[in-house]
Amino acid sequence: MIDYTELNRRHWENTAAAAHGPLAREHWAREEACWGLWATPESQVSALPADVSGMDVIELGCGTAYVSAWLARLGARPVGVDISAAQLATARAMQVEFDLEFPLVLGDAQQVPRDDATFDLVISEYGASLWCDPYRWIPEAARLLRPGGHLVFLNRSPLFALCARTDDTAATSLLRPQFDLRRLDNDTSAEFTLAHGDMLRLLRSTGFTVEDLVEIQAPDPAHREYSEVSSSWAHRWPSEEIWKARLTG
Repeated sequence: MIDYTELNRRHWENTAAAAHGPLAREHWAREEACWGLWATPESQVSALPADVSGMDVIELGCGTAYVSAWLARLGARPVGVDISAAQLATARAMQVEFDLEFPLVLGDAQQVPRDDATFDLVISEYGASLWCDPYRWIPEAARLLRPGGHLVFLNRSPLFALCARTDDTAATSLLRPQFDLRRLDNDTSAEFTLAHGDMLRLLRSTGFTVEDLVEIQAPDPAHREYSEVSSSWAHRWPSEEIWKARLTG
């Protein structure tokens, strides 16, 4: 059986990365950070610390690195880490196109080649937060952060995971039990979602204090529809959420 890390790397190398050039350009071109499927503006959710200028930031599972690009424009010093060389190639092309440079590292977000306590902010938007085991990547985030550092991540909501069909589309009824919710596999990839209680206990056990949990509501009308979840579904129930936590000093 293929390890989930290798399975997901192949998914992004062979399937998903090919379609991400136009989407990467759209994200890189945004003047304001907009989060998740529904392009929820930063001004609405306040996911980031009030002032990121001068912060050392690491984005775990950066993909095409548009989140790091937003942060760089705000004066932060980001480093993007991703396991997919194809995704990083797109990110480098965007850096050239938008004349914005910061380090991009080919590596596993669960074993980052950086020293302890070297960052002020760890961030993940559908990167490590979805494709890596939270019992591995969240302790790694704690290792990388300086005391008092921030952790911000966006992921699918547990409710979406409970309602996801085998083809990853969202039903309007519960299809799996919440207890022991952790990993969902399909033919080409593996995704991770924890129930809120499990996530809260994990964060606390690794030294974090939770500052906020923002459940995202899709706007009506939405700017785009998705095969896995409709905007009408996500307007009634949260398909994604943002966690904000801080490492105890």
